[in-house]
Amino acid sequence: MNAFVMQSAEVTMAAGVWNRGLGQLLGGLVVVAVLIGAFAWGRRIRDREPRPPTPEEQPHRPADAGLPGEESEYRTSAEVPQSDGEHRLMPYQLKNSGETSSEPPTEEKRKWGGISSGGFGSGGPGHGD
Repeated sequence: MNAFVMQSAEVTMAAGVWNRGLGQLLGGLVVVAVLIGAFAWGRRIRDREPRPPTPEEQPHRPADAGLPGEESEYRTSAEVPQSDGEHRLMPYQLKNSGETSSEPPTEEKRKWGGISSGGFGSGGPGHGD
């Protein structure tokens, strides 16, 4: 056998080993080693950070305070100005939406005293019926 055929047989045999899964196994081991190293590095970084505060160390909101940004007010409705029919009202011609009060409205003001109208599909009478 000449040297070329012998070398070719060795290459074929080496390629057969890689084709049987040795390459995938070594690649998988490299990936696992990288993942373990990343986990250990992240753990080391986390250990240097300060610990989270306990519930007793957390700041507490006063008992009489509401939720942050929450306002409690009641608005009264404002009359919508009527147009003359030829010109429509523009948004800048409308005033604010009524006055505000910290007191809740009375029971009579909360109930709507107009014509009862049923919602769509409710089976109730419509406007003016």
